Parts: sequence; C-alpha cells; structure tokens
Amino acid sequence: MRTATLPAEHLPPLSRSVAACLAAILELETDEVPAPGAEHPEPWTAWRTWLAGRGLGLVPVANPRSFDWPGPWIALLQGDRAAVAYGSPAGGLAWAPLGGTFGDLEGGFALAPFDTGLWAQRPEASAREHGTVEAIAIAPAAEAPMALVGDAAAHAGRGLKGDRYFDGAGTFSNPHSNGHHLTLIEAEVVDALGLPPAEARRNVVTRGIDLNALVGRRFRVGETECIGRRLCEPCAQLQRLTHDGILRDLVHRGGLRADILSGGTIRTGDDVLALP
Repeated sequence: MRTATLPAEHLPPLSRSVAACLAAILELETDEVPAPGAEHPEPWTAWRTWLAGRGLGLVPVANPRSFDWPGPWIALLQGDRAAVAYGSPAGGLAWAPLGGTFGDLEGGFALAPFDTGLWAQRPEASAREHGTVEAIAIAPAAEAPMALVGDAAAHAGRGLKGDRYFDGAGTFSNPHSNGHHLTLIEAEVVDALGLPPAEARRNVVTRGIDLNALVGRRFRVGETECIGRRLCEPCAQLQRLTHDGILRDLVHRGGLRADILSGGTIRTGDDVLALP
C-alpha cells in the first residue's frame, strides 16, 4: 500500500478521502477512482459500481474498533472523513489523508473480491470475440414476465424501448449506478441448463462470444455500441421469479451487464463483436 494524491479541494471531504484511500489500497492513480461531487446524493453507489467492474465489493465492518484483519481497510472517521486502517488487531491508522486518529473511528469497510478463486487466477484473453444475437427479451415492469421480440430499439443512456429499465423501473434501477441499460447471456449457458431463452431474464441471448471477457470493453450488437460493466451474477430475486437452483447454476455464467453508448436497433441474427 502507498499514499495517494487527494482529489480537488472543492469536493466533499468524504469523497476526497475515500477516493484517495481506494487509490492507495489498490495502488492506482487517484484520478482513476470516482470522486463524486456534492450534487451526488449516493457516493457509495458510485464506488460500489466502480469496484464491481473490478470484481471487488465493499463489506461493512460491524465492530471496527475490534476488527481483526491483517491488511488495509477503509476506516470512517468523525467529520465525514476516511482513512486507511491496517493491522491485526485493529488499533491504528496507516494513513489519514484529511487527518484524524483511531479515536475518531465510527465505521469501516473492507475490500473483498466477489470470488476469491477467480481473483487468484490470471485473466486470459478469449478467442471467442464474435457471435450473434439468438434472442431478444424485454419486460414492461419489474417482475413482469419476459417477452421475446424480433427486434428492439436501443437508446444510449437508457436501454431497450419497452423494457422496464428503459424507464428506470427495474428492480435494480438506480440513476447513480451503471450497467443497467442492457443485460446479455450466452445461449450456450441457456442450452446447458435447459432454460427457455426468456427465463434467465436477460435482454439479449448471444451465441459464440465470450461475454465474461467483455467486462470493461466496448463491443457492438448490430449497429449499437455498448460497454461491458460487470458480470450479471444471479441473485435471490431471479431465483424467486424462476426456480430453485438457478442461482447456483448461473454463478459466473449469468452473463454481462452493459451500458449503451450509441443507439440503434438490435435484431435477432445481428453480429455481436468485441471492439479493439
């Protein structure tokens, strides 16, 4: 771990200090980390979303003063400040970018990988960078059944017209998050599980392309340009709306969450292509 530069002084103290702490812990440049302004009412959503694209999450620390963790974690201090705590057992701050002491501690978060097994593996380039659209599905409201369609209008910054996320009415809709415009899943996974194409509750079913390899990359679906944000891992909500066991079956195979950068019409049979 190293120290990091602080974001601009006009930003809120919490935003400045958390962004600096994340940069220090992850050994990144500070300008690579989101630093939400005062107009952003949910800064933690911005950080969680950004971390999810790196396969990481924030785990709340229930009892930070006695937290026993032999590594860095984010300590939340009085005065809307954050610092890096370090060591086992807890007892001191390794770096407080805006000042403060362990006596100011009010809460904390530990950074953790979503999957420790995958985190330990070196990512490999995929040879499957081209595929096709096999099915398209939309639902008009949260929890409504998915309906198959032959084509759908994709709008930049919103999603597929007629789908619940287009109007910000999906279960996970959040104006301060990302990765909600479009969801995709591989037909190979749907086939292996014997699922009807719409039952996985993803917008686009693809065949031939490695969707997991598109996290953080731009790609095209027909005439529409998108960017992969993070894996679309299954959740308890999906299992409740479908059948028991689907959550386990779709771990790391649940597809991709993406945002639409330039609109167009997505049609069954369209090419899906990873961009350089």
